[in-house]
Amino acid sequence: MNAPLLQNLRPYLSRLSLADAALWLAGALPLAFLLSLMLVLFSLSPAKADDVKCTGENLLVAMQRDDPAALDKVRAEAAKTPNGKGIFWKIEKEGVKPSWLLGTMHVTDPRVLTMPEGAREAAAEADIIVIESDEILDEKKAGAALLMHPELTMFTDGKTVKDHLTPEQVTELDEGLKQRGLSLATVARMKPWILASFVALPACEISRKAAGASFLDKQIAEDAIKAGKPVAGLETLVEQLKAMADLPVDFHFRALIETMALGDKMEDVIETMTEIYLSGEIGMTMPMLEAVTPSGADKDDSAYAAFERRIVQDRNVVMAEGSLPHLEKGNAFIAVGALHLPGAEGLVELLRKDGYTLTAVGG
Repeated sequence: MNAPLLQNLRPYLSRLSLADAALWLAGALPLAFLLSLMLVLFSLSPAKADDVKCTGENLLVAMQRDDPAALDKVRAEAAKTPNGKGIFWKIEKEGVKPSWLLGTMHVTDPRVLTMPEGAREAAAEADIIVIESDEILDEKKAGAALLMHPELTMFTDGKTVKDHLTPEQVTELDEGLKQRGLSLATVARMKPWILASFVALPACEISRKAAGASFLDKQIAEDAIKAGKPVAGLETLVEQLKAMADLPVDFHFRALIETMALGDKMEDVIETMTEIYLSGEIGMTMPMLEAVTPSGADKDDSAYAAFERRIVQDRNVVMAEGSLPHLEKGNAFIAVGALHLPGAEGLVELLRKDGYTLTAVGG
C-alpha cells in the first residue's frame, strides 16, 4: 500500500483489527435489536434523526485513487471466495416450489431497506418469512427472555466496565457515548459487546433507531405480519448472545477499545461495508478490511479464528439445519446476515450439500 493512502487511513485505522470489524457485521443482529431495546428501557434520547446526517466515505474510492494496485488485490482475493457475489439467491429442488435467500445488513439505512431487485416481490409472494430471530417482533417478550439471563447483557458480579478499563479508556468511552447522547453512568454495567454497539454504529444510525426506524430484518418481518404471513426464527436472542458470551471477555474489551479508537471515522468503515453490500460483492468485505488494516496493526489470529468459528460458522450450521423444514415445504423467504452466505462453510454451500440448487439473482 503506498504512502499517500496510508497517510489518509492511518489516523483512524491504525488500531482496527479484522476481527473487530467483522464482529459488527456478522454478529450484529442481536446487537441491532438490543440497541433499540436499550434505548427504550433506559429512556436514552440521542438527537433526532433529522438532526444527524451520515457523513461516512467509501474507503475503496480513496484506494482506487491512491493505490489502484491494492484495490486490484482486494478484488482478486474476493474472487477466490466461494459464493462471494450476490446477496439474493433462488433455492430450488425438484418436487417443491422455489424458495429465496436474502443476505441482509442489520441497519436502518434507506438504501439497504430498498432491497435488491425482485427480493421485495419474492417476500410478498412467499408462504413464510424466516429470519434469524422472530423475537425481534416483540420487544416485551424479548426483554422478558433477556431478563432471565442478565449475565448475557450485564455484569452481575458488582463490577462495571470501569473496572476493566484504564482511566484514559474510561474517559474515551464516556466521550464516545456522549457524542451519541448517552451517559456512561447509565450503561456502565453493560457487557462490552453491548457498549460496542453504541460506539460502533454511526450517530445517524443510532438516531434513526431511537426514532423507531426498523433495521432490514425487522422491516421484512413486520411487512409479513401486516400481510398476515407467518414469521419463523432460526435462533433465539438468548442463543445469539450466548454465542457472543462464549468468546473471551478480553476479546470483547479489545474490540470495544479499538472501536473507540476509530471515533467518528467508524462511519467510513460502515459506509464502505454498506456500499460493498449494495454492490452485491459481499466477498470483498474481508479482503477490504485486511487491505485497510496496516501491516503493523496488532491482530490476534487465534481470537479471530475463535470468533469466526463461534459467531459465523457454528451459526451457519444452525441456520442451515433450521432452514430445511421450510425449504422442504417450498416457497419460503429466508433472510439472514449477508456474511453468513459466502465461503466454503457459508449458508449457500451448506444448503447445496443438502441437495438444493442455489443461483444468485441479479447483481
